[in-house]
Amino acid sequence: MKMIAIPHKAKQFLLVLVKLAIVTAAFYYLYSRLSTQRCEDWEVITTRISLISLFGIMLLSGVNWLFEVFKWQELVKTLQPISLKNALEQSLGSLTASIFTPNRVGEYGAKVLYFPKTQRKKVILLNFLNNSLQMSVTVLFGLLGLWLYPLPTGFPRLWIVWVVVAVIVILLLVLFGFKKWTIYGYSLQDVYTKIKELPQSSLLTVFQLSVLRFLVFSHQWYFLLELMGASVPYPTAMATIFTMYFLASLVPTIHLMDIAIKGSVGVLLFGNLGINEWIIVSVTSVMWVLNLVLPVLAGSVYVLRFKPKTT
Repeated sequence: MKMIAIPHKAKQFLLVLVKLAIVTAAFYYLYSRLSTQRCEDWEVITTRISLISLFGIMLLSGVNWLFEVFKWQELVKTLQPISLKNALEQSLGSLTASIFTPNRVGEYGAKVLYFPKTQRKKVILLNFLNNSLQMSVTVLFGLLGLWLYPLPTGFPRLWIVWVVVAVIVILLLVLFGFKKWTIYGYSLQDVYTKIKELPQSSLLTVFQLSVLRFLVFSHQWYFLLELMGASVPYPTAMATIFTMYFLASLVPTIHLMDIAIKGSVGVLLFGNLGINEWIIVSVTSVMWVLNLVLPVLAGSVYVLRFKPKTT
């Protein structure tokens, strides 16, 4: 069957429509989510957070995303060197494009468009590795949080940790047993082999940046708790935050639902400590705005300027 060639002008017009659709949909979903917050919630937040403290919290958001950009730049360096500016564009642009997709799946398809077709399978692998290393850090700190979290009297603490460890071990065994399965053209055995071929120094650097990034947004949560008037000892607060991020990461979701998932888990965990529900909802809302809404708005600019690789 003869393929119908699409004129170049038509392709350009279609690309413009796709970019506008992505940005418009992102703005609409952000607006719809923000509009569901009660006016009283935002009034409480604005009265509790001064301009100076807001600047400090926003600075932490910038550092948070800067570490993410550094991670991507370091990984892509194993394929080809890219500037910090390009790493920023690819990170924020793919975030905007993936905001509607479960578990950031859309990020894989978005990032490959910045590279030639011959490199796209490798880019998918690098993005998978980037997300996996960040998730491994969440699991490690989450297990620490579970161990330190002040459970009700008589609750079997050790059993919780062992159950989580057992689940992780079972998942690893399942993956090992089905290593012939393919993911984006790679079998699990191929993934393992390709990862071993990457420079260990780069993997170590990305892991360290993942740890720093996790600690930054965890402490951002803690500082917001303090600003909202919550009185929780630092070790207890951090153990609870670690546990919250870990439990929330186990739930398949999309970016837009982060505020609901983390909010509900946070209310459950901090409620056990006697913290008022509105404080947790307020902190979750501010974190969501600073670490998702603002980066998505910035990423929308990159989406509109995007020009795909032609080779």
